[in-house]
Amino acid sequence: MKIRVNALLCISILCISCRQASAQSQPADRYVPILKKAIYNDYKQMFRPASGVLKYPFITPGSDQYANDLWDWDSWLTNIALRQIITDKGNVKEQTEAIAYERGCILNFLSFGGSDGYLPIVIWNNANPRSQMPENIYKANMHKPVLAQHAAFLVKQDNGNAEWLREKFYYMQAFMNNYKMHHRNKPTGLYYWQNDVAIGVDNDPSTFFRPPGSSASIYLNCLMYKELLAMVYLANCLNQGEIAKEFEADAAALKAAIQEHCWDERDGFFYSVDINLMPISEEKAPVLGMNMVIHSGAPRDYDCLIQRLGVWSGFLAMWAGIATPEQAKRMVEEHFKNAKTFNAPYGVRTLSKMEKMYSVKASGNPSSWLGPIWGISNYFVYKGLIKYGFKPEANELANKTIVLFGKDIEKHGALHEYYEPESGEPILNKGFQNWNYLVLNMIAQQEGRKLIEEF
Repeated sequence: MKIRVNALLCISILCISCRQASAQSQPADRYVPILKKAIYNDYKQMFRPASGVLKYPFITPGSDQYANDLWDWDSWLTNIALRQIITDKGNVKEQTEAIAYERGCILNFLSFGGSDGYLPIVIWNNANPRSQMPENIYKANMHKPVLAQHAAFLVKQDNGNAEWLREKFYYMQAFMNNYKMHHRNKPTGLYYWQNDVAIGVDNDPSTFFRPPGSSASIYLNCLMYKELLAMVYLANCLNQGEIAKEFEADAAALKAAIQEHCWDERDGFFYSVDINLMPISEEKAPVLGMNMVIHSGAPRDYDCLIQRLGVWSGFLAMWAGIATPEQAKRMVEEHFKNAKTFNAPYGVRTLSKMEKMYSVKASGNPSSWLGPIWGISNYFVYKGLIKYGFKPEANELANKTIVLFGKDIEKHGALHEYYEPESGEPILNKGFQNWNYLVLNMIAQQEGRKLIEEF
């Protein structure tokens, strides 16, 4: 019996190894023309004219589920892919036509800005977000810190022309001030989510169902670091040098805070941190029959606790340029390459396979980030690998992504929202365009052609 069990175990391991080898050895080149043809023919379905409360034309994420609404980080990332598409096609007329839709994404959000700094996460076609604001806007999540990055991307593509943004730049500054004053933990200098609603990575366990205001997310802080740098760039383009210096100082302070609190030397990875700690009290209270200050002999001297949860967003520290070269090397060697945790035949698992909450079953509201492969997580990790010079590893991830999407187009005629890590089979939401189209940016980088990159 023991021999038979061992034999079956060996066969099982061999099958898994063969499946992984097969997935990784498929020729990515054969899927490139399939992807280009499908995406080039399809991308204009993401364009929407001005209608309802949306005063400017804009870009949707695509698919019926996101048909007529404007979303924050979706429109930003979709725009980067859009620019690659029209650059690949080399059609000047299409490039000119796209500008109104691109800028419209920014201007639609800013049209609902105010001195309070609140900007919505999504604008529904038939509802004014200012009439549906939370009772306390400072205790609710708002637009993710990607608006300045989106604007800076467009301005940089237009050789620094930011005049179209000048009149609304105040609202962008108010937005950043709102984050700094009401969504930033002063003891650590890190930014935190107010709750787990509409954070983008819906059920990231470092935030999902945690107490309000408790999660200083590495994902949020990496986005914010790049957002502050984008504000520096935009202010300089608008000849507002003193404002640029203030945002530059904020960016440097945040980078230092992420290094101090989010890097874990033990594991060689960047993590979110828990800031939900009881305050240090100096008030006397009756304890064991004595009137004394509790724990006064040695109160805590740390401001947060690291959350050692293997979430893909730790790699964003490479994409954002926060990691040191030495840290990046550890992250790649110990985490990116580890098939027991993140490395899957079709890309980067959104949650380490070793986490107890790991699951790839389909879910909506929340969408699942507990392990499935997402096109955007593959892209962000790929860009981080490129930035730190890990070319073979980047090539591997690009090829996996090309094969994943190429097979989906070939078999199902469309892309999906997320995928099974081992088989590459789609899990949910056929017709999802959005950031999946960033596979073309990866292809352009691999082919050494003109590349469109996020700011």
